[in-house]
Amino acid sequence: MITMSDGMMSKAATMEIAISRNGVSGALDESLEQDLQQVMVSGPNLNETSIVSGGYGGTTEGIIPTGTIKGAMSQQCSSHSALTSEELNRGLAVEKFDLVKKWGINTYKCTKQMISERFGRGTRTVDLELETQIELLRDTKRKYEGVLHLARALTAHFYSLVQTQRALGDAFSDLSQKSPELQEEFGYNAETQKLLCKNGETLLGAVNFFVSSINTLVNKTMEDTLMTVKLYETARLEFDAYRADLEELSLGPRDSATLCRMEVAQQNFQSHRVKYEKLRGDVTIKLRFLQENKVKVMRKQLLLFHNAISSYFAGNQQQLEASLQQFNIKLSSRASDKPSWLEEQ
Repeated sequence: MITMSDGMMSKAATMEIAISRNGVSGALDESLEQDLQQVMVSGPNLNETSIVSGGYGGTTEGIIPTGTIKGAMSQQCSSHSALTSEELNRGLAVEKFDLVKKWGINTYKCTKQMISERFGRGTRTVDLELETQIELLRDTKRKYEGVLHLARALTAHFYSLVQTQRALGDAFSDLSQKSPELQEEFGYNAETQKLLCKNGETLLGAVNFFVSSINTLVNKTMEDTLMTVKLYETARLEFDAYRADLEELSLGPRDSATLCRMEVAQQNFQSHRVKYEKLRGDVTIKLRFLQENKVKVMRKQLLLFHNAISSYFAGNQQQLEASLQQFNIKLSSRASDKPSWLEEQ
């Protein structure tokens, strides 16, 4: 409540009222003066609620319409809202700055460690058994990619062969009808080409299945394991970088500032050690599962490939179809029209 003592009527028109802590004052002087003059001339306005000093029915001194107070409060709320928004934006900016700062420090330490390792001045943590398995996986992936490339090339060439056999069979069939004197010869050549085309479609189904399975093994299963390996190698580099930082601080003076920095470095070292050991365990598990899955998949695919190729070139149609049934491979009505690997390109 705003109060004014008796006998201050003569000063009411020039009186200043502080509106907010922001130093906004005197904004209501003119409005207040007009309201007070109106009250002195016509008495209080009963159509609006007023704040009256001295109680209801007292003198008309110090009557301030609540509309004026509400206006002041609205300005205060707007000011407070703007301040809150500004503080929020400032907090987000500070948070982003901290993230960039941490990233910069981490990048600097890791780069320093990497350069030290390259030039033989720094030490690195080595798990010989695990790193041997990782290198073996990378080498295996490269060789399997070569097999995949050759198998796709075989599929493309054989697809062209089947298409040529189909066209040749159609040509022989047409000539057998238009050349009575050679009808029999053209006829059995047409049947031979059609049979070869049918067997070729069956073989294409087997080879397509082989290519699809190798592609999944190489570009999904192996790649997923190598992504985890990359995370592990990054964690190893960070671990060694913070280990080197801690060792460097431990060799320096033991004043209060250095001890404080050593405590922070120790915490960072422990957190990166936990991360490194966890990822090392993840890589070990994935490598073991990958090896088991690779043997299982390749044993099945190599058996299929061998049986299908042997049966086709031996002219054993029944054995060729049995090979596909053994591995639950279903052919479309015209398998040679759209080999699966060509559809994926």
